[in-house]
Amino acid sequence: MTDTTLIRIAEALERMAPAPMGAPDFDSAPAFVWQVDPDRLAPVPEVNRVALDLLVGIDRARDTLYDNTARFAKGYGANNALLWGARGMGKSSLVKAVHGALHPDHPDLKLVELQREDLPSVGRLLTHLRAAPQRFILFCDDLSFSHDDQHYKSLKAVLDGGIEGRPDNVVFYATSNRRHLMPRDMIENERSSAINPSEAVEEKVSLSDRFGLWLGFHPCSQDEFLAMIDGYCAAHDLTPDPATLRAEAIEWQATRGARSGRVAWQFFTDLAGRNGRRL
Repeated sequence: MTDTTLIRIAEALERMAPAPMGAPDFDSAPAFVWQVDPDRLAPVPEVNRVALDLLVGIDRARDTLYDNTARFAKGYGANNALLWGARGMGKSSLVKAVHGALHPDHPDLKLVELQREDLPSVGRLLTHLRAAPQRFILFCDDLSFSHDDQHYKSLKAVLDGGIEGRPDNVVFYATSNRRHLMPRDMIENERSSAINPSEAVEEKVSLSDRFGLWLGFHPCSQDEFLAMIDGYCAAHDLTPDPATLRAEAIEWQATRGARSGRVAWQFFTDLAGRNGRRL
């Protein structure tokens, strides 16, 4: 057997069973993305987010999440949070904006993004975070489960922590369009087919109960929609004619059949481009 063949065999074995991840350098970035196969925490030097004061129409959720996160950053008690409700109303933007607002004064507060598909590996991730001196917001965006999805059992380990308990330096924030994370027909099917309907439903609905904070996001009014656009214009020193801006913004949201923070940003992106502005 040649040396080249031995090297290829060794490389194949390493790919099949990679070496355990070493201790990450958490001081290298404010945020990280958890990746598997092999396990690694990829640093994110610059997070894609908007300023906290530009999030209009979600004042109660904004203040509640900020206060909860500020307490956590100081080492005090804090709850896991589920941000649920209307699409495009700033759920994930709020998590990133709150972290961005607190990070300058609390550089050890790190944001770690976890994909829903990687929930089965969360135990390995928590092992790395538990051993670090920093504090971590573990963030899962657009979290939901289908009828045959067993990933929700892995999520319970994050929220309850098993016999070890959730690490004191980790808090879990998730966003979802669903309040109970499960499709309604799934819950109804369980109720109709189970031997003990209430037990089958309770197992799945109770998942949301493990979040100490439920923050609801609801469709915005036209005035709030226009206020979002005015805020973006002021932040980027754009001064269009107010009457023209209002008419164009209303037409924009009418053609899309929805009003939300996402639609407001899409309109402003178009407006900035027409005015030769970089964002």
